[in-house]
Formats: sequence, C-alpha cells, structure tokens
Amino acid sequence: MDHSTHHSPAPADDGHGHHGDHGDLHGHGHGTTWATAMQATLHCLTGCAIGEILGMVIGTALMWGNVPTMVLAIALAFVFGYSFTLFAVVRAGVSMKAAIKVALAADTVSIAVMELVDNGIIALVPGAMDAHLSDGLFWYALLGGFAVAFVITTPVNKWMIGRGKGHAVVHAYH
Repeated sequence: MDHSTHHSPAPADDGHGHHGDHGDLHGHGHGTTWATAMQATLHCLTGCAIGEILGMVIGTALMWGNVPTMVLAIALAFVFGYSFTLFAVVRAGVSMKAAIKVALAADTVSIAVMELVDNGIIALVPGAMDAHLSDGLFWYALLGGFAVAFVITTPVNKWMIGRGKGHAVVHAYH
C-alpha cells in the first residue's frame, strides 16, 4: 500500500530560512505565540468586563440580591464577549447564522474559564459579595479577579489556538 497519499510532503524553504505555512507567525498552528494568546484573551476579557460590570450595576440599581445580580452579570459577560467576535465576523461578510457559530466556537471556553475564575475570586474575597459599587473592596476584588482570570485564561487560549480551536476559528475572517 502506498502511504504517500496520506502524508503531505515536507514544506519547502520560503527563501528566508523558514519552513511551513507560517502558522506560528499569525497565531495559527502549534507554534502559537503568547502575544496572540494574550490578544485573544484581552479581546475576551474586554467583552466579559463590560457585560459583568453592566450586570452588577443593573442588579445593584434594581436592589437585587447577590445571586440574581451575579447570574445577570455572567449572562451579560457572555453576551458582550460573544458580540465582539460576532460583529467582527459579520463585518467580514459572513451571514449572521454562520457568525453565531463562529462566535460560539471561538469564545465559549475562554469566556467560561474567565467567568469561573473571576467570579470565584469575588466569592472568595471576604466581604466582596456584600460590597457596594461605591466601595473600594468591590472594585479591588473585581479588578483583581479580572487580572487573575487573564493570567489563567491566556495559557488556555494559547493551547486552544495552537490546536486550531477557540479564537483560531476567527482568524479565517480577518
């Protein structure tokens, strides 16, 4: 049996001493850079932060308890996290249905990890759950949670992008 049809030939030198498809230069393939992973995580964190803060402001303004406020904040974190990717992909000419699939594939794990870490930290900081928006403790716990979530989510995104998953699916539309 001829196995040559099952294996692609070794990539040729591009004239600059590089071999391959340059996946590591653009955040694709197994050579994904930390800069690419950090950029994807920051993109995700921005949407999550907007949604989470908005949810907390709304829940506080409506005088909801901790649990419904946190549920709203997490839900809005997902909505805003997905929307950043969704609108970028739609602008690239993709249908809304296809863009939703891309956003779900690109951001679900990243947002979930970020929200788990961030909200876990807020829940673990003594007094943070009962702090008001005007209290420094609320903002220190929230911003500290975002910082720790960024540090933990970046390697997750690097691993996923390196395998063509997560934010890597968005790069086809840039």
